[in-house]
Amino acid sequence: MKKKIIVIGSGFGGLGAASRLLSAGHDVTILEKRDKLGGRAYVYEMNGFKFDGGPTVITAPFMFDDIFEAAGKKREDYVEFVPCDPFYRIFDAEGKHFDYNNDQEFVLDEIRKRNPKDADGYQKFFNTTKAIFQKGFVELADQPFLKFSDMLKVAPDLIKLQSYKSVYKYVSQFIEDDFLRRCFSFHPLLVGGNPFDTTSIYAMIHYLEREWGVHYAMGGTGAIVNALEKLIREQGGTIYTETEVDEILVNGGKATGVRLQNGETLEADEVVSNADVAFTYKNLINPKHRKKYTDKKIERTKYSMSLFVIYFGTRKRYLDSGLAHHNIILGERYKGLLEDIFHKKRLSDDFSLYLHMPTITDPSMAPEGHEAFYVLSPVPHLDADVDWNEMAPRYRNAIMNFLEENYLPDLQENLVAEHYIDPLHFKDVLNSYKGSAFSVEPILTQSAWFRPHNKSEDIDHLYFVGAGTHPGAGLPGVLSSSIIAENLIGKA
Repeated sequence: MKKKIIVIGSGFGGLGAASRLLSAGHDVTILEKRDKLGGRAYVYEMNGFKFDGGPTVITAPFMFDDIFEAAGKKREDYVEFVPCDPFYRIFDAEGKHFDYNNDQEFVLDEIRKRNPKDADGYQKFFNTTKAIFQKGFVELADQPFLKFSDMLKVAPDLIKLQSYKSVYKYVSQFIEDDFLRRCFSFHPLLVGGNPFDTTSIYAMIHYLEREWGVHYAMGGTGAIVNALEKLIREQGGTIYTETEVDEILVNGGKATGVRLQNGETLEADEVVSNADVAFTYKNLINPKHRKKYTDKKIERTKYSMSLFVIYFGTRKRYLDSGLAHHNIILGERYKGLLEDIFHKKRLSDDFSLYLHMPTITDPSMAPEGHEAFYVLSPVPHLDADVDWNEMAPRYRNAIMNFLEENYLPDLQENLVAEHYIDPLHFKDVLNSYKGSAFSVEPILTQSAWFRPHNKSEDIDHLYFVGAGTHPGAGLPGVLSSSIIAENLIGKA
């Protein structure tokens, strides 16, 4: 039966679900509160620069291909993906770097430069990640885990794969050098997790990258948002921007539509929320309809860290700076810094950074002869006692001074565009509970069945896609959640 479906929010989970549901024969309307689509992948345009607001690392590109194929189209007719080599350039506290890509011999040579003894250990580690990837990604990522028995069925496999260990502990079994341990265990940070707490199932990200590579979309991640918007419109989908939902309407335990901020109501047979899960339950659903997801339960849940991100453009190019497209700059402290961010909820004086330099691959992201960057620092979410109105300019200065002294000479006198976001932006603009950047933290007791379900346990005809539901954050995770939503709703 053809259904009328409303999708709240237009991050990649929402866009993926909308297109898939249109391909399945339904009538789909997307409601986005901001002036353009993308959610965390919003694009900031200033002074001739384009800055991707959020995700920049594209893994498992076939998942985008699948969305276009389902609609009878070819992804490459809409957006071009190019491989990144190296995947990442990872710097230690002294500024020495380690590169890795999907060439096994190259990676082993890089390891031998650091610690020759770790080359064998890395091969063993890499070989074990295949089984984790097979179970965690291929078999389970697009399964909904709606019943506890779904969890029990996979428990023996998860135990066999040592999922009770953290990613860092898992890697440390094979790798001796502490810097190399950091290089092969940082991946949980890409999905909002602490490598010292996140289940070792997330070691599969390393295999996933090696399997399909790390890619960049020409024109930036925003080019994928534009491609999906074009596709959805061609499929007959309806899109409203600057349209904020005030409440999900519930009648007889079923979602029946939404009321907008302007008082208008829209009816639907099914509602798919790509808004933050905690925000959706707490702010869009009357508490009388929530037996399981009470405010108390939402408050008890652990949430991922937040981010401080500076987008900046320079009139000078930095092609001889020794930087790659994706750079990770690790500070002296690793465990202690993560402890401050995730456990003590304290903003440290030191930081580790991800520095994105897209113009090295795609000069179109900046005016001619200019360079575009974004630098990201993980910070605690809003449970920390930090006044960001006061702290943000100081934190910005600390990061920019560090980059100028160590990586980008004369940076500040060459700045011609700049914008930053902090945890308040995640809370107020992106409606993210506690200003968390990746929603529910990916620890073992908040994974699979223990994570907020893709189908609401309180309200029929309400579904969730995006970072806060199963399987979790990151592009492959949110796109998997859109496959789950399509399968649960079914074809027309």
